[in-house]
Amino acid sequence: MVRLPYFTALTTLFSYGLLFAFGQIRDFFRKILDWPKSKDLKGYAPICLGLEDFYTRRLYLRIQDCFGRPIASAPDSRIDVVERFSTDNNKTLQRTTNTTSCINLGSYNYLGFAAADEYCTPLVIESLKKYSPSTCSVRVDGGTTKLHAEAEELVAKFVGKPAAITFGMGYVTNSAIIPVLMGKGGLIISDTLNHNSIVNGARASGATIRVFQHNSPSHLEEVLREQIAEGQPRTHRPWKKIIVVVEGIYSMEGELCNLPEIITVCKKYKAYTYLDEAHSIGAIGKTGRGVCELLGVDTADVDIMMGTFTKSFGSCGGYIAASKEIIQYLKYTCPAHIYATAMSPPAVQQVISSIKVILGEDGSNRGAQKLTRIRENSNFCRSELKKMGFEVLGDNDSPVMPIMLYNPAKIPAFSRECLRQNVAIVTVAFPATPLLLARARICISASHSREDLIKSLEVISRVGDLVGIKYFPVENEKAQALKKVD
Repeated sequence: MVRLPYFTALTTLFSYGLLFAFGQIRDFFRKILDWPKSKDLKGYAPICLGLEDFYTRRLYLRIQDCFGRPIASAPDSRIDVVERFSTDNNKTLQRTTNTTSCINLGSYNYLGFAAADEYCTPLVIESLKKYSPSTCSVRVDGGTTKLHAEAEELVAKFVGKPAAITFGMGYVTNSAIIPVLMGKGGLIISDTLNHNSIVNGARASGATIRVFQHNSPSHLEEVLREQIAEGQPRTHRPWKKIIVVVEGIYSMEGELCNLPEIITVCKKYKAYTYLDEAHSIGAIGKTGRGVCELLGVDTADVDIMMGTFTKSFGSCGGYIAASKEIIQYLKYTCPAHIYATAMSPPAVQQVISSIKVILGEDGSNRGAQKLTRIRENSNFCRSELKKMGFEVLGDNDSPVMPIMLYNPAKIPAFSRECLRQNVAIVTVAFPATPLLLARARICISASHSREDLIKSLEVISRVGDLVGIKYFPVENEKAQALKKVD
C-alpha cells in the first residue's frame, strides 16, 4: 500500500483545493453570464450535472491532451503518436497529419504479439480471408466457428482447468459473469483495489458486497468470520454461497496477489475463489501460466479463473476457465454468451497462435525467449527506477510499474515532457485512482530491447528531476551519506 508523506499529502490537497476553488468561482460567474440561455432546456433537467461534470470541465479538460492520444502504428516497442493542437484552451483537440515516433511504455503488449509476428500474422490473415472480420451472430446461433472451439480447448489446457469459455471483451467477462454466478442471498468479498469491471459486476449481481484490505489474508479472515457469524442482513440466515474475488497482478499497483495465503483462508471457511488474471496470464511464471505457476498454487484450488487476451496475447476478448459443470452453466445462462456477437475469428486465431508460440508448438523456442525477456526487462527497469529515487510500486517479475506523481500539476508536466523527448507513457489520475494518488504507469514488453529501456530510463530520470518526483534519495547519494556517517 502507498504510504503518502504528510508534506506531499498537504501540498497535493492544497493544489486540488485551489483548482476546486477557482473552478467554483468560474462556475458562479458562468451561471450569471449564461442565465439567458438557461431557459433553452424547455423544462428538461440537465443531463450532465454534478461533481463528475465539474471535474471534467474544470480539471480534466485542462490536461486532456495527456490522455486518449491517437496512434498511427501497431503498439510495438515503438509507436507513432499523432500530434494534436488546440485553439480553445484544450476544450477541443484537433489532429494533424504529423506523427512522432516514441518508445512505447504505455501498451499492454507484454510478450510483443501485438505487432507483426512471423508465426501468428500469416495465420491471422488466412483466418480473415476464410471467416471474415465478424461472425455477425451470437455464439448460440451461428457465431461458433471451429476456431472458437479450438481456442476454448487450448485456453483450458494452457491455464490448467477442465474447460473454458471465451467472450469478445475483457471488461464484460467480469461484469457479465459475476451477476450470473452470484445473486441475492450470496456474499461477495472483494479486494479493495479490484478492477472496476469486478466492482460493477458485483453491484449488478444483487449479492451483498464486503471488502477486505488490499492483499491482506488476515483481514480477509476477519471479514469472513464476521460475515459467517452474522449471516444475511435482517434475516441472519446462512449465506447461500460466498465468493472471494482477487486479481493476479493489480493493474494500478503492479503487485502480485498473496494467493497461497488467500486460498488457505478460503478453504478454511469454505468460500469459493475467483481469480482475475488479466495482467498476469502469459506474462509471469516459468511457462507463462500466470500467478498460480509463479507462486506454486495448484489451479484445482482456484474455483474460477478469469483472464483477458488483450495483454499478453495481442488480441481482444477474455475467458473464464473452471470445471465443466460451471462452464456449461455459463453457456446456458450468461447474457454475454447468449446475446453478444461472438469474438472476431481473426482475433480468435491470434489467441490460438500466440498460445502455441508460448507453448513451443510453433516448432521454435521463441515463446521461452519472450518469457525470459519480459522477466529480465521488468526486473531491470524496476531496479533502475528505484535506484534513481522514484517511488515505484509493485513486485519483482511484474511488468506493470507505477511511478507515483501525487500532485495534479505534475501529471501533465511529466506526460508532456516525456512525449516531447519521444517516450510515450500513460499517466493515471482520478477516478481510476484515489484523488491524491496520481501516478504514471509503465508497461514493459518483451519486444523492448535493452537499448530502448536504457534510453527511456535516461529520459524518465531527466524529466523526474525537472518535475520533482524523485521522492527518495538517489543510490549514489545514499552511498555518500553512509560514508559520511561512518
